[in-house]
Amino acid sequence: MLKSKLKEIMLDQRDYFFEKKEIIQRDILLNKYIETRQIVVITGIRRCGKSTLMYLIKEDLIKKTDKNNILYLNFDDERFIDFKIDDFNNIYSIFLEEFNPEQNNIVFFFDEIQNSLGWEKFLNRMYEKGIKIFVTGSNATLLSSEIATSLTGRNVVLELFPFSFKEYLKLNNETFESTKLTTIKKTMIKRKFNDYVDMGGFPQVLRENNKELLKDYYNDIFYRDIIARYSITKVKEMKIIGNFLASNISKIYSYNTLKEISGVKSISSIKNYLDYFENSFMFFGMNKYSDSFKKQMLSSKKMYCIDTGLATTIGFSFSKNSGRLLENMIFIELRRRGKEIYYHHDKNECDFVIKDNNKIISAIQVTKEISSDNEMGELQGLLDAMKTYGLDSGLILTEDQEEIIKIGDKTIELKPIWLWILE
Repeated sequence: MLKSKLKEIMLDQRDYFFEKKEIIQRDILLNKYIETRQIVVITGIRRCGKSTLMYLIKEDLIKKTDKNNILYLNFDDERFIDFKIDDFNNIYSIFLEEFNPEQNNIVFFFDEIQNSLGWEKFLNRMYEKGIKIFVTGSNATLLSSEIATSLTGRNVVLELFPFSFKEYLKLNNETFESTKLTTIKKTMIKRKFNDYVDMGGFPQVLRENNKELLKDYYNDIFYRDIIARYSITKVKEMKIIGNFLASNISKIYSYNTLKEISGVKSISSIKNYLDYFENSFMFFGMNKYSDSFKKQMLSSKKMYCIDTGLATTIGFSFSKNSGRLLENMIFIELRRRGKEIYYHHDKNECDFVIKDNNKIISAIQVTKEISSDNEMGELQGLLDAMKTYGLDSGLILTEDQEEIIKIGDKTIELKPIWLWILE
């Protein structure tokens, strides 16, 4: 690229990055990422707020350093179409010439870095110079493989999700104390929770109250991060698989089922297609728990969507607050909290078991409500998991029930999902 063109893009994007914006603070402890010497890699699905998170980090940094020490570039800009690996050095030289930064206080922010070939080599060289670096990316495989090659031991990953229910309430200027909720406040929160399940947590969708945006998001992710990136020719088949996964969140599925409904003839192709969906952060698979890693890998998975609003937009046959949507929400919340999660299935099924230090430490069942119709199945699934892993207590999350149940020496707590999230 011509240096003059590169300079124009850098200055344009810099103006945008330093514009004052009204931003919702995310429920993330940013200090550990700001203070670390390592390269911070912010990953997540498109439109979940990665660029905004970098803006929040920048706002914190400029309290301590001059803005001339900060460089921002977004490689999702179409003007980078002719960008080559040598242009990275031009970026660095233009930055030094234009802003004369303090060499020991330089900070780089690079958005959607995976769009430029050779980025990891440049970051590695800048890291050696002592430059603090933040990057974002919307494809897990490209980032992780390149990080593993060149940045091993020099990076920390921050996985970002769409807004949590807590952050959704912040956006709506709703304050609360989970231990001091009046009847009126509870009613308001439950109403907001139902809206959140329906709309999902993508920031711009919530700001504009426009669920139609999710169709554009899906198409953008589907065609750019999956079809184009992996040069897929079976577009119709991929769409069928995506629609099936969204329509069957929280259900156990098999490769043969996906093979039959999509018309894809190869199981290995099905596995690759599922990897592509996961790499774009659209869907996540969850394994059945086993002490044997091999058995875990061979067992059937359950699939979840990154966002309940997105699931209901591209899937079929959902009632507004079905138990499967609620289960999907709990899966994402547990992922957001960094938990290692599995499902349990022996005599009965339990939705989630959480592993810590090579041991299952808790079991969670999720259902819309406990009633005479489903009480036996839900309780037995949870009790089966509690007995298998030697747990004295278990948790059932429902739409609105709160109760303590004693069964022999076991204690089961029923709690509203919205209250559990806010706690």
